[in-house]
Amino acid sequence: MNDTLYCGGCGVKIQTENENALGYAPKSALKHEELLCKRCFQMRHYNKNTAVSLEDDEFLKMIGSIRNTDGLIIHLIDLFDVNGTLLSSLPRLVGDNPVLLVANKVDLLPKSSNHHKLKNWLFHLAKEAGIKVVDVFLISAKSGTNFNQLQIEMDKQRKGKDIYVVGVTNVGKSTFINHIVHNATGIKQAITTSYYPGTTLGFIEIPLDDQSALVDTPGVINEEQMAHYVSDADLKLITPTSEVKARNYQLDNGQTLYFGGLARFDFIRGEKQPFVCYFSNRLHIHRTKLENADELYDNHLGKLLSPPDEETLKVLPTLTKSTFKIEEGYTDIVLPGLGWITVIDGDVTVEVHSPKGIAPSIRRSFQ
Repeated sequence: MNDTLYCGGCGVKIQTENENALGYAPKSALKHEELLCKRCFQMRHYNKNTAVSLEDDEFLKMIGSIRNTDGLIIHLIDLFDVNGTLLSSLPRLVGDNPVLLVANKVDLLPKSSNHHKLKNWLFHLAKEAGIKVVDVFLISAKSGTNFNQLQIEMDKQRKGKDIYVVGVTNVGKSTFINHIVHNATGIKQAITTSYYPGTTLGFIEIPLDDQSALVDTPGVINEEQMAHYVSDADLKLITPTSEVKARNYQLDNGQTLYFGGLARFDFIRGEKQPFVCYFSNRLHIHRTKLENADELYDNHLGKLLSPPDEETLKVLPTLTKSTFKIEEGYTDIVLPGLGWITVIDGDVTVEVHSPKGIAPSIRRSFQ
């Protein structure tokens, strides 16, 4: 008989000896019908996160075991952070198993977004990354948008086999799975959900029928996301929870935009033109002259330029500069885990200051 117990929230093996180690639960909790480790219990009941130290290779080794299985892969990405959540390593991790690319949080994009164009854009990005996808779906795990169509395709593609849900941390996997389980069984919360990266720490199998299961996998840690460098309070501020309103700025060269105090955009050369910013509606954008930008940062970081709060300031890396010469219009400059700026006309030179380790990139806009 196997007496090993696992947390019903994150999937980690339960232990009762070391309160500071992974998977701890007090012995009194073992008699509860729903067994949660201390970390999941605090997240569910107090919205409090406990840091967990796991190395990337531990996650990748565990997820890499999927390549030896025979099932359907759901690669869940975040439409608000496509570059930070699309796993270029996916083919190595899942082998020849068929892949459905499921883009979450479609409800956060402006209603003017062209969904047909967006799906084609995602197909192209996946192909560039070497990921062969059967189909692309735009969904909202929060509201259930397009879930019926997705579930029909999942049943068609899995052919009675297991379904593995794979994605980076904080992409919304747990909410996604809870929605599917709720539709199938009426259970409202099968696994722990939170804002915090790395909630799921082991495989969690949820039976679909007598022969197959829906499997939640550990989130792959992408250290180039802002979520890993901000406090819990700041993470809530920079994480969109409703439709993102495009903010349009007509800039002359020699002007600067600050995104709180977490990033900075300098317009160095080019004709006056609009720049459209897509960030959490709660993140303040401050415009100033380039000649005043350094002084503003030195004197007002954490105050006028906020976030960061005091906790984030303790760990936030120094801002480093990246220079981009952008010839074509409708090009996005992406800050992983924070948002993006669309250059409308092109023929410009810009500088982007971002925390060291969070590299900005450019892409063709899908708008």
